[in-house]
Amino acid sequence: MNLVRVLAAAAEQQQSGRDPHTADGDQQAASANAPGDPHMARARQERAEITRQSILDGAAIAFDRFGFGAASLSDVVKHAGVTKGALYFHFQSKEALARTLMDEQFQVSEGVPAIEEPGLQTVIDLTHQMAHGLRSSVRIRAAIRLVIEFGSFTNPDPTPYNTWIDTAFGCLKPAQDRGDVLPSLDLYDLSTLLVGSFTGIQVTSHVRTGRGDLHTRIVDLWNFLLPGIVPAGRLPRFDPAGSPACRAELGLITTTDSVAVAVG
Repeated sequence: MNLVRVLAAAAEQQQSGRDPHTADGDQQAASANAPGDPHMARARQERAEITRQSILDGAAIAFDRFGFGAASLSDVVKHAGVTKGALYFHFQSKEALARTLMDEQFQVSEGVPAIEEPGLQTVIDLTHQMAHGLRSSVRIRAAIRLVIEFGSFTNPDPTPYNTWIDTAFGCLKPAQDRGDVLPSLDLYDLSTLLVGSFTGIQVTSHVRTGRGDLHTRIVDLWNFLLPGIVPAGRLPRFDPAGSPACRAELGLITTTDSVAVAVG
């Protein structure tokens, strides 16, 4: 850790009456595995994790509001309510914070491996779940903004896009095997198209309506896309507005023309 940063953090903590060596108690949490009271060790670990989550919340607010380039670590600690010493204990740099937040988006797809028979409707539901996350979670909004910004750098990182492409492919392959997707289609190309389309739609929706119409625009995407990828006799099996379980979970309602509308 840079000596100047350590001294600055120590001075800040001394001014506030805290022990400059504790970084809000998190250094003690790092040694929680040392012999002693296991309840005390667990309490220290829990306190350290609370601090870490507060830092991520503060970073998400800063990155969502200002972007990676303009957001400062001072902005992060201001919104997190922690000292810079605590921040540097958990994250060595602003980029480390950003990388951690970028992974938050994949919480949306955490449940996919547990689905017994994933398929095309699973992918449709995932697009609505991500839309809901963008509308309701500052962490997911920050994650997606960071992905787009990092993709515009001199050395862009395709990893987040490839991860979503692989997730879509993993759902579409059994769907094609069951006859729900036309056998002539290249599923990797289709998955790439879906990820690119969602990315463009959510950016456009953000600029035009603050993502107020995002679910509706996603329904449009599927209404236009499904007839070209699903055998005609199987089209009624799929709901562009999301499955009933998905709509109930996200608090979506559907109008008579199957347009998903966010409640609230």
